[in-house]
Amino acid sequence: MERPAWAPQGIDLSVPSVSRIYDYYLGGSHNFEADREAARRAMDVFPGLPKIMQANRAFMRRAVRWAVEQGVTQFLDVGSGIPTFGNVHEVAHAAAPEAKVVYVDNDPVAVAHSRAVLEGEEHRTGVVSADLRSPADILGSGEVRRLLDPDRPVALLLVALLHFLEDGDDPWGKVAELRDALAPGSLLVLTHASVEGGPRRPEEGAEVEGVYRNIGSPLVLRSRREVERFFDGFELVEPGLVPMPSWRPEGPVDQEDPVVFTGFAGVGRKA
Repeated sequence: MERPAWAPQGIDLSVPSVSRIYDYYLGGSHNFEADREAARRAMDVFPGLPKIMQANRAFMRRAVRWAVEQGVTQFLDVGSGIPTFGNVHEVAHAAAPEAKVVYVDNDPVAVAHSRAVLEGEEHRTGVVSADLRSPADILGSGEVRRLLDPDRPVALLLVALLHFLEDGDDPWGKVAELRDALAPGSLLVLTHASVEGGPRRPEEGAEVEGVYRNIGSPLVLRSRREVERFFDGFELVEPGLVPMPSWRPEGPVDQEDPVVFTGFAGVGRKA
């Protein structure tokens, strides 16, 4: 397999990555055949995944704009993935040119491409190679210390990430570690995969979990109650924990494809 010029040395092109699979869902070009094959298998058992991911991104953009309206201009995007059009820094800077954004991911392609995209923007953006499983590596990174003022509110984005941490990884504890480092008034912005309350059957959820498990990246579809636990220490803002299109929509949602009402989205504020 020929290695594209943008692919960092040392990565195995035959091993799928959730970041690159996500990039494929969104129509991106920074993915390999192994990623595309895994994505196609997932879409076979759980139709509509690209539309769900587009709804996920649309929620993220609305949440970033809302955060700026609330006076929050610092963003820590963990599990940021491969930059695509309308990413956090573009949305934030359109609303507040002085906004600071730090991207965090553990995928070498995502990190390398993020740094390439953000070249020349180092005064207001940064990229960290780290994993949510080690909050200390994120909080102690040079880019976080350089760009984010710990005494001012930060919007912590955990978008389409937490469902890739198994219960044994203690994702609730990892979120709490990050929360405890944030100033009062900080925001938690998250989405999480689930079949509860949505149009997909639990059997379909089990099948897509199996696809991701087979590529070595377990996917955990959690219940509403389990997702709400991530907001311990935060107060959910209106409209609460809802399907992604229902969070502060900018237009009518009754024409949306029912599949995009799969999973949950919410924003919480730290007291």
